[in-house]
Amino acid sequence: MRVSPSPQAGAVTEAMIHDLVHEFYRRIRADEVLGPIFTRAIGPDENWGPHLAKMCDFWSSVMLMSGRYHGKPMVAHMKVKSIRPEHFAHWLALFEEAAHDVAGPEAGAVFTEKAKRIAHSLQLGLFFRPEEADGAKAARS
Repeated sequence: MRVSPSPQAGAVTEAMIHDLVHEFYRRIRADEVLGPIFTRAIGPDENWGPHLAKMCDFWSSVMLMSGRYHGKPMVAHMKVKSIRPEHFAHWLALFEEAAHDVAGPEAGAVFTEKAKRIAHSLQLGLFFRPEEADGAKAARS
């Protein structure tokens, strides 16, 4: 009988992605700040299963380059008018804790680094206004 080797410490697996996504969103739903925002955006309990499956596909594509995710995250987030810039630091803190708890320190750090880049990209897409930055620069001149 051949025994499959266990994943290396820090190696990301589909099972790890599943567990992290489900744990992270459990924490999100319980959070006083972000829970209501996500509940309004995703809707009733029956909508959460498909959302979690989509997020597993997203993270599989990000971490394992599986190509399973085919959505448009920027468009999805632009529809949620209650997202504010300050929510991202809170989201990242919850994600980092869940990633460390589920994936361990090595893989958790890899997930967190990707999440930071994704959050930065979303923040730029949602809140950066070049015309406002140009106006502020002109006012300082």
